[in-house]
Amino acid sequence: MMDYFNQESERLIFRKLTKEDIPSWVEFFVDNDRLRFLGIRDWSKSKEVLAENWVLAQLDRYEKQGLGHLAVEVKESGEFIGMGGVLPRELNGKKEYEVSYSLKPRFWKKGYGTEMAKQMKAFGLKNIDTDRLISIIEIENEDSIHVAKKNGMSALFNTEFLGMKVVVYGIEK
Repeated sequence: MMDYFNQESERLIFRKLTKEDIPSWVEFFVDNDRLRFLGIRDWSKSKEVLAENWVLAQLDRYEKQGLGHLAVEVKESGEFIGMGGVLPRELNGKKEYEVSYSLKPRFWKKGYGTEMAKQMKAFGLKNIDTDRLISIIEIENEDSIHVAKKNGMSALFNTEFLGMKVVVYGIEK
């Protein structure tokens, strides 16, 4: 199996997150009008605590599931721009694998989300024992729906996830 924790695409490097990434991830929670699409239940915490919880959750996923969000950096600059990964999910009683990504707002609209999603899809289809990959998208998140379509996925069904109305996009193996 290809090394999940060390991947590259045309412009991006994917690596394991570390606790040292927490301060940089705080930026994700600043002036981000798409946070409502994340399904985070408790917004009373500081941006610093939200960033720490997010990164620590991925480190826990690495240990327990062998997958999780990876840090994504621009090859040219080494700048940490977001996270992307394949996440094991339980959805409507079925085990699924979700192609997932999040970008700091200043890196939106540069094609990075699509590049991240395509890299994770390619890894998942080649290396994970599953019939399909999915992306779980809040129904009003038009940008992520656009990325899912560019990633070759089709709308499969609507459901609820983390208290949100979502559309599940997918691609068969």
